Amino acid sequence: MNRTDRLYALREELRRAGPTGRTAAWLAAKFEISIRTIKRDISTLQYGGFPVWARPGPTGGYVVDASATLPPVNITAAEASALAAALAVCRNQPFARHGAAALTKLLAVMDERTRTQTQCLSERIWINDADQLIPSGVLGPIEQGLQDRRVLNLVYRDENQQETSRRVDPQLLASLAGHWYLIAHCQLRGQIRWFRLDRIQHATLTVKPAIDVPLADIGHPPTSAHTVAPQS
Repeated sequence: MNRTDRLYALREELRRAGPTGRTAAWLAAKFEISIRTIKRDISTLQYGGFPVWARPGPTGGYVVDASATLPPVNITAAEASALAAALAVCRNQPFARHGAAALTKLLAVMDERTRTQTQCLSERIWINDADQLIPSGVLGPIEQGLQDRRVLNLVYRDENQQETSRRVDPQLLASLAGHWYLIAHCQLRGQIRWFRLDRIQHATLTVKPAIDVPLADIGHPPTSAHTVAPQS
């Protein structure tokens, strides 16, 4: 598990623990790392705005502020299983980890009966586990760059196996013809370019703000494509 994945998992573990919290020793054992690393990870989460604090005393530990947890929600086992199925299809795809974290939050506040029904129903849904292979460490920076509107440095290998370094302004993520693409303004070419995610060898997030290219200047998606924005 890389550090980004561990931070996500650590955050959700603390959410699940609720007011009971978790000690540094307990977390270190679960994630098979040192207590010192746990403390460093907690500091990173706090610096990022996650409301976790240390509770002193012999039974102390790290506790998440109650305001960061969800109240009970009215969601059925079929609805939760549908979300689980959609996430399973998209495993290791853009924003899949965020979706898994959201589902974990929902499961944590469901009543025990509905949570058990969800488990039973989900076990009867099979997904062919054949994901597009995206290099490790690529998705995190791209997701963050798109979300925060920040420039990315890419090492890209084209169809001829030639590698180039690119500095890009991320604009869109698109899934077309069986592949995921980062659509970005390439500062080297001065134009919009489509970068296949499985060909991006390395991605680094910079602190420089990315320019926003109007969607009309990027083009229009195929008639079979659409955004994932919730429909009102």
